[in-house]
Amino acid sequence: MTEVKTIKCEIHCQNGESIHAAFPAVPGIWEREEIYVEVSENRSYGCRYGQIRLNMRQGALRKEKPIRVSLPTVQSPEKITAMYMLNDWWTRPAFVEGFQEIPARTQVAFLKYPDRFACLVPMVGKTFKTYLEAGTEQEVCLEMLSSLDGQTEVDEPLYVLGEADTLADAVHKVFAWLTKRMGVRTREQRRMPEMFRFLGWCSWDAFYREITEEKVRQKARELVEKKIPVRWMLMDDGWLSTKGELLCDFAPEPAKFPNGFGKMIADIKAESDIRWFGVWHALCGYWQGVAPESKLEGQEHAHLYRTADGKIMPNPLTGEGFYRDWYEKLHADGIDFVKVDGQSSFWSFAENSLPIGPAAKGMHQALEGGASYMDGAIINCMGMAMENILSRPTSAISRNSDDFVPNKENGFVEHLLQNAYNSVYHDELYYCDWDMFWTKHEDAVKHSLLRAISGGPIYVSDQIGDTNPDVLKPLVYHNGEILMMDHSAKPTEDCMFSDPMKTGVLKLHNTASWGSVKKGGGIAVYNLTDGIQDFSFRPADIPQLEESDNYWVYDYFAKNAFSLGKQESYESRLDLGGFGWFVLLPKGKYGTCLGLLDKFVGFTAVESIFENDSTQTVVVKESGTLGWLSEKEPQKVMVNSVDVTSSVKKNDFLYEITLPEGPHKTVLSFVW
Repeated sequence: MTEVKTIKCEIHCQNGESIHAAFPAVPGIWEREEIYVEVSENRSYGCRYGQIRLNMRQGALRKEKPIRVSLPTVQSPEKITAMYMLNDWWTRPAFVEGFQEIPARTQVAFLKYPDRFACLVPMVGKTFKTYLEAGTEQEVCLEMLSSLDGQTEVDEPLYVLGEADTLADAVHKVFAWLTKRMGVRTREQRRMPEMFRFLGWCSWDAFYREITEEKVRQKARELVEKKIPVRWMLMDDGWLSTKGELLCDFAPEPAKFPNGFGKMIADIKAESDIRWFGVWHALCGYWQGVAPESKLEGQEHAHLYRTADGKIMPNPLTGEGFYRDWYEKLHADGIDFVKVDGQSSFWSFAENSLPIGPAAKGMHQALEGGASYMDGAIINCMGMAMENILSRPTSAISRNSDDFVPNKENGFVEHLLQNAYNSVYHDELYYCDWDMFWTKHEDAVKHSLLRAISGGPIYVSDQIGDTNPDVLKPLVYHNGEILMMDHSAKPTEDCMFSDPMKTGVLKLHNTASWGSVKKGGGIAVYNLTDGIQDFSFRPADIPQLEESDNYWVYDYFAKNAFSLGKQESYESRLDLGGFGWFVLLPKGKYGTCLGLLDKFVGFTAVESIFENDSTQTVVVKESGTLGWLSEKEPQKVMVNSVDVTSSVKKNDFLYEITLPEGPHKTVLSFVW
């Protein structure tokens, strides 16, 4: 006899009463005189998605967690990695054994079964949003929240589930489904603004809210003197005209920027190669919105909305005018982009006033419409709640973790953990921003390597006098352009379901263009535990790596190389706090060019590779220390048609030639 699967619903009413319903999953309907409940599951685009319909014929729902749905499972997973909201703005992973251990406010779950993987995402609807909560060994629990009190009708999505042979395919399937459902773009469909392909600097950890014109000028002079190719500067919190946590005016604070931004920006541009300038603000103007009875409220009244608790914010329907008016003034003063913070705090503004789904979508449409003055150049920040992630029409960049905090104990480990696992789903929609860092810091090189593999913008926030050019040199070309990888780095599949702070080594993989049409790759390894750890990896651990039977592996820090078959493992160990970077390239007939040896992703500087019977010609984007790997010594090596064979240094399989550093292309030719 087949067991009948049962759905359970807890429904909490305004009057304090609770209704407990239990009914068969098929047909999934429960009805009484005072209430109708229907829970269903459908399929589309290769995914399964749940829906709930509820009609309160008597009474109404309370606002705080009004509906809890427990769904029976056919099979329990072996492992779960739950991406839960550690606060209103960011997610982090929890590594659990079953649905009964799911943390509160989980918004994405990765599931491992004996024969497959799955990705489960609770949904955001019109008035409700859903989280995963702790269930039982055999039940998935979904907790629904409402931004409005007293609802009597519910017709909302509950979840979407995708399954595949690999976790990456399951995640991709679900987020492709979500982009269609929500009308937003995938990462590939979004355009990264030009400035974020270059090195930047942000004022936050340098000055916090004590920013001034003179301090910005001093920092710009330092960057010029040290020949650090920063190409954009971001003026973070502290520049605005505010009263407490409220915005009073669009103009900068006169005591800090007495001349506005225009003259300062013009002077810095004239004295440096810094090309772009940006400013920070919160989504609703400032942390608590716009100041009541201020000059700004009077000017922008038509574009503002007053919430039930008296907060004043841009109107989700007409707020584009607010941002447009602001950005028009900023752009006229030399500002090219904005960082918009506090995005997932929007729930506190919408609560008791606006339906969360349409309101969040309206806010992001208004913001991005106004940003047309800046060609849509936005860094979205503090916005990893699903109502924000799934509401941005076209903006490309989204912060991927909580802040880098310079003096936070064990801060690097938590920063790495969040960025690595958040990228697994966040990278489906955005270029992930792994935040600023300090180059004068005990973990500076670790942070530098992380940014090299992040696939997103790179910027620092050193105080005046503290920026170390040596930490930044491996990240960028002479003109400040980032040697950018294809996507945000992600954990290898064997690291996805175990806590790297307790055991093992966290391994992150990524790829980048090599020779224009091929894909090279790399694996970064970090020991986050309190002891020595063994680790291993295979070329097969990098899914998008160029197909080959054999690969060269270059150990960046040890400066040596070895070869591996695609399924062959390299084994080693890392000391406490240890880390490493291994470049993997397909093994060719003769030599394999590593490109610029002083760059973490130096192989992506290889623009083209031409081969015939006995010669190989490689074009590299810049001049510097160039390297290649080969089991056979070349008969002749030429650089820009000049024979340099006698200057080549050999270390086992590694060959290198040191040339004057410069921004000009280099043609490297070998005769074998």
